[in-house]
Amino acid sequence: MSTNTVPFHQRRLERSTTDKWLGGVLGGIAQTYDWNPTLVRVLFIASFVLPGPQLLIYLGVWIVMAMMGR
Repeated sequence: MSTNTVPFHQRRLERSTTDKWLGGVLGGIAQTYDWNPTLVRVLFIASFVLPGPQLLIYLGVWIVMAMMGR
């Protein structure tokens, strides 16, 4: 059951200030979409098995995403 009553299309993607390990990007994504933050992190780490610019995308999102509450 979702605790966030705001529709998906109206939610603002923000970095988490409470559920973060590095920059709060993955915690913010998990909070925005009511996903399990551990699952989001595990999937992100698992994605490094595939070729691609995962780290660059993470750093770019970290720069672009606003801190929660700002």
